[in-house]
Amino acid sequence: MKLVQCTYQARSRLGLLTDGDKAVKLLSEETLPTSTVQLLELGTPAHVRELLRAAESSAPTVPLAEVQLRAPVTRPDKVLCICMNYVDLCAEQNQPVPTEPVVFNKFPSCIVGPADDIVLPSATSQLDCEVELAVVMGQRCRAVSREQAADYIFGYTVAHDVSARDWQLHRNGGQWLLGKAMDTFCPLGPSLVTADALEPHALALACRVNGATRQNSTTRQLVFDCHQVVAHISQCLTLLPGDVILTGTPPGVGVFMKPPQFLQRGDVVEGEIEGIGTIRNRVV
Repeated sequence: MKLVQCTYQARSRLGLLTDGDKAVKLLSEETLPTSTVQLLELGTPAHVRELLRAAESSAPTVPLAEVQLRAPVTRPDKVLCICMNYVDLCAEQNQPVPTEPVVFNKFPSCIVGPADDIVLPSATSQLDCEVELAVVMGQRCRAVSREQAADYIFGYTVAHDVSARDWQLHRNGGQWLLGKAMDTFCPLGPSLVTADALEPHALALACRVNGATRQNSTTRQLVFDCHQVVAHISQCLTLLPGDVILTGTPPGVGVFMKPPQFLQRGDVVEGEIEGIGTIRNRVV
């Protein structure tokens, strides 16, 4: 199933993509919440999937063109990210493969939708983008093993890890938080694919800028797979329903091109992951 948050006739709704992602089944406002986080708080991922299947059978279908897709998750408790988590990225940068996941964070306020604008802040001249597979947690999770982690994941979505490289790498020795967490720096979408419908560790992913491919790899290149990442983080803090984890990016980002290429106003950035879909965000 592909869960979406959308706006239909000026009302926030949950829905399921159908008809080859060309239509949306609008889920009942009377029996289900209208936000993903509230939905996930109703029970385990398996229980929530059962609720969705039951609601789907009676849900009216509308063309996708009649709704506005929003980020499939908004206002999570946490947005966490993993650095240097692709083998081919480490090779590109001539860096050793990490021995454990390297974690940083964004803020929930960074999240925007799959077609929303990315705002180029006046504070940066080195705007860059990274396509990433994002994990969305389905239930409270603390101190789990890799083997247990899959049971706590609700699903997966596409993310752009937008970055201000001058802040991240140079300002005052490197301001990772500000460089990664400015407004609109985390587009998500177009849908949240349930974990039972996707094998996350064999997916093609790509990033294009104005139609030109910059990143093109596969999640087979992950150093630490999604289950390892969840297990590792859960040893240190409690993950909650709706928490988002960006799992890292492959090579090809603009800052490491020769010469470096940064995003400008008017550029259109596309992030695509096999089995999930494509997000398209214009820089303004």
